[in-house]
Amino acid sequence: MSTATRLLLTAASLAGLVLVWQIAALIAASPLLPGPAAVVAAMARAAESGALQANIAITLARVAASFLIAMAIGSAIGIALGRSVQLNELFGPWVVVLLNLPALVVIILCYVWFGLTEAAAITAVAINKIPNVAVTMREGAAALSRDLDEMARVYRLPRLKALREVTLPQLVPFFAASARSGLALTWKIVLVVELLGRSNGVGFELQTAFQLFDVATILAYALAFTAVVQLIELGLLQPWERRANRWRR
Repeated sequence: MSTATRLLLTAASLAGLVLVWQIAALIAASPLLPGPAAVVAAMARAAESGALQANIAITLARVAASFLIAMAIGSAIGIALGRSVQLNELFGPWVVVLLNLPALVVIILCYVWFGLTEAAAITAVAINKIPNVAVTMREGAAALSRDLDEMARVYRLPRLKALREVTLPQLVPFFAASARSGLALTWKIVLVVELLGRSNGVGFELQTAFQLFDVATILAYALAFTAVVQLIELGLLQPWERRANRWRR
């Protein structure tokens, strides 16, 4: 299937979704289910005041900080556990406990322990994401090719070079999976963190709109931020994944 065909199908699918939304709004005839035009108007008002851009930028900064911390720490833990049976037996249960700990509990505890601060917010989001990254990277590290490892030892590659040239390229699909799921999970948790304890950001604006039963503004912020995250996926994650996987061809 050509790129043009895929884009056409995607556009048709989105147009169909908007049409269903419009029909549902007309049937409901209620401010609790505004139509696409009302949501676009609310988005335009927020953009004209500068609130939309400012709050999206603030939330993206929190997402980026939490995401990078979680990817770095989670990847290191996952690779270590996947490469060592002893470490996995010893610390694997810790990862499972953190993986099943409710995100809301972690957020509340961080705010209670560290106060309603920016550091507490970013820490809470990172802690929620680290075990997910660790589990994915652990599976990737455990599935590494033994033949390539043996080749690196035969040619006496230094550890850092072997890590860079042999190990990490094999882990690209797992990095990509962690990054893709991590980005989706991180920004959702960031919104909850902002709703509970920050005075700015998309989550705070959603809370304010909820108190006013302003569904149009809620949908406007949700759609705008979702579009930004999708652009990150298309403009950054997918091109990086294609470049990193060139060695497989």
